[in-house]
Amino acid sequence: MSSEKKVTVGSGNVFADLGFANPEEELLKAKLIREIRAIIRRRKLTQAKAAVVLGLKQPDVSALVTGRVGKFSIDRLVRCLGRLDYKVDVVVRHKPPRRVSSRAVAA
Repeated sequence: MSSEKKVTVGSGNVFADLGFANPEEELLKAKLIREIRAIIRRRKLTQAKAAVVLGLKQPDVSALVTGRVGKFSIDRLVRCLGRLDYKVDVVVRHKPPRRVSSRAVAA
């Protein structure tokens, strides 16, 4: 009994794959939040203590650590990292050209 499974190769950005309107922005937010959560965990901060350090209300910290990021801008997340004594560097690079499949070239 063989059941074939369809596999779709991702683009490297799950938000693009899921059809989000601004996938690059969503991916950047996710990366920033992952760092904030890791710092909070390493420092063993409660949500109340993290709120004081971050200059947020405790419910906002709860939203951060549970991944509800709709109300957080990239700027706000960068400010939070700054309050945790972290610096965020932005690197701008030229995107490599997309690979063209051999089938598309032959057509």
